Amino acid sequence: MKIENGSIIIENPHLKLTLGLDGKAYSLICKDSGKECIDQNEIMPAFSVTEDRPVNNELKLAHPNKEMTFEAKSIRLEDNALIIGFELVRFFAKIEVEERDEYVTFKLVDFPNARAGIGNIDMDVPPVSAVRLLQLPIKKMTKFGDWLSVVHDDETAVALIATSPYETITSHKQKDAIVLTADAICGVKTIGCTAALVVNAENKLLDSIDTLEVDFDLPRGVQSRRSEHLNRNIYWTACVNPTNVDEHIKLATAMGMKYMLIYYEAITVEEPGYNYGRCGDYDYLPEYPEKEKSLKEMLDKIKAAGITPGFHFLQTFIGLNSRYISPVADHRLLIKKHLTLSRPLGCDDTTIYVEENPFECPIHEKCRILQFDGELIHYDSFSTEPPYRFEGCKRGYLKTNVTSHDRGRIGGVLHICEFSATSVYINPDSSLQDEIAEKLKSIYDQGFEFVYMDGSEGTCAPYNFNVSYAQYRVIKTFNKFPLFCEGAAKSHFGWHYMSGGNAFDVFQANVFKAKMVEHPFEEAPRMAEDFTRVNFGWWTYNPQMMPDHYEYGNALAVSWNCPVTLQAFSLHFHESNPRTKDNFEVMRRWSEAREKNILTEEEKLSLRNTDQEHILLINEKGEYELAEYNRVEGAANGNEDLTAYTMTRNGKTYAVIWHTKGQGELTLPLDADKLTYEAELGGEKLPLIKDGAKTKLAVSDRAYLSTDISEAELAEIIKKSVLA
Repeated sequence: MKIENGSIIIENPHLKLTLGLDGKAYSLICKDSGKECIDQNEIMPAFSVTEDRPVNNELKLAHPNKEMTFEAKSIRLEDNALIIGFELVRFFAKIEVEERDEYVTFKLVDFPNARAGIGNIDMDVPPVSAVRLLQLPIKKMTKFGDWLSVVHDDETAVALIATSPYETITSHKQKDAIVLTADAICGVKTIGCTAALVVNAENKLLDSIDTLEVDFDLPRGVQSRRSEHLNRNIYWTACVNPTNVDEHIKLATAMGMKYMLIYYEAITVEEPGYNYGRCGDYDYLPEYPEKEKSLKEMLDKIKAAGITPGFHFLQTFIGLNSRYISPVADHRLLIKKHLTLSRPLGCDDTTIYVEENPFECPIHEKCRILQFDGELIHYDSFSTEPPYRFEGCKRGYLKTNVTSHDRGRIGGVLHICEFSATSVYINPDSSLQDEIAEKLKSIYDQGFEFVYMDGSEGTCAPYNFNVSYAQYRVIKTFNKFPLFCEGAAKSHFGWHYMSGGNAFDVFQANVFKAKMVEHPFEEAPRMAEDFTRVNFGWWTYNPQMMPDHYEYGNALAVSWNCPVTLQAFSLHFHESNPRTKDNFEVMRRWSEAREKNILTEEEKLSLRNTDQEHILLINEKGEYELAEYNRVEGAANGNEDLTAYTMTRNGKTYAVIWHTKGQGELTLPLDADKLTYEAELGGEKLPLIKDGAKTKLAVSDRAYLSTDISEAELAEIIKKSVLA
């Protein structure tokens, strides 16, 4: 760092940042591409501080008492630090700069002139609500990763990255720029917060981030993303246990799946039909007679079959039927709105008087729960006129002990989970998160290797901090860090470990294809700009799911190098679907195609045409072959029991047909001499019964008709066919 031509130059082998002595960032050069990255029409201060209200007496008198941001107006060098002055306020911020080969860090180390007070104000550090560690208006490029906070194109990449869970990294868009910002937030952490600026060629950016992760002992997000195992399909189960694990292994193997994600309900006690109700207890099911030892033996068996086990849990949920609720509600549960008793509350009282107006308290019947000390209380209604009160109160709710509570006692409204209202969230500032982490660790450490962190949105503001922090407090306790993580919510710091992104929930057969396009296919290219894949979904399995659903979903997922997850809610989940053999074979083919990277990049790009359906064939040579095929609408005179697709390949026309509900006989208005009927291409010939100018054939599993007539002609014949 040096002063050159009246500017401060911050530099490493990949970047050159020019700061004016007036506190503004004037230039950011990517040395690898030679590109100027700052939008010269959006020059702005690189640093600022925000106060909830003006604090200095003159400012308080001169300005309205509201949140105010004071931008940098001056910078001077002091050794390896920037001493930053701000407009109007009289204190300085000291930001230490370290120029490393792969990145540059900006660390808030002190407010050097504020320790002894300024004027007539006594202070330790200034009463700021936020300190902006760096702000840069980066020219818009072809790609923008909102999660990682990276602007890039084929030549250049600029990223502003947190080095711990505590920094708030975000961005906003201007006309021609994306403004990258890094903040230290009061109440989370200020002194010591460090942001890293990474500028490099796009194809070298991850190398720089990998170095950053090593240097700051962060989870190895780059290493995980480069793993050959990241994009394999996943078999999800909520019912595997030592007594049936062999059957689940057979099912997963039949679909070619090398990952098995195991829901916590398959391991620990949960109440049927009461989702999350026992979260927090984590008592082993009877099927695990030796608890951890039994679990380890089961996971060892799964691994011996070539399948990697993962653990699906909810790290911020405490079940309302758990021991953390009854008989004494834990004091570390999350309070949504704090309330102070304005009158003593006796054991027989059913009206509760409070100091605060309860106008924002929940009105949903399942969420009307108060906590004072260890007692939970359900209310019917509340008054928003003084005296503020809750009425119709049921004391000792959820089998908690009824006790008296003194005037002035502080309690409040429990933050009940919005999904089924059977659990409450953990106070993230308490030791309860660490206590739950230890319980989850004792399960994970028996041999799990990846995780799904469900319900990760289940925390409180600031979400940019708490979502990642709660996740990290759990997984960093594990003896072996996960190969990859997925989760229901993400925030900036989570990029370093959530290399699997998220998975989408269940979509039913009648909307499956449309929802694939609407949700995971829409997110996949955005996540790719964050150098991350998504999971195209937790796919349910029911009698309506057919081979074309799995061909379509897999094709879209593979087009973005993403996996899918198929759910097994019971050991017999597959038995009611008449086309299970075909469905499993479709899954097996696409799973193998992923693992062996069979499809070319050109073929993957072709799969992104959502209007064109594709099928992954095994051809006459026993090789994989990708083909376009087209649905025959109104097949068999509109009989929905028949599904048919047509395609053209190798100079011949084919129809792929199957019965959706079982089996039947199809009569085609076409001479049998013009048809070939096969179970697989080049495989077993299936019988055709000649009936004059017509042909009869049995329809059940997916099979292939071939002929020399055109695809359009074959489609018309199938429409005129009769299914009996």
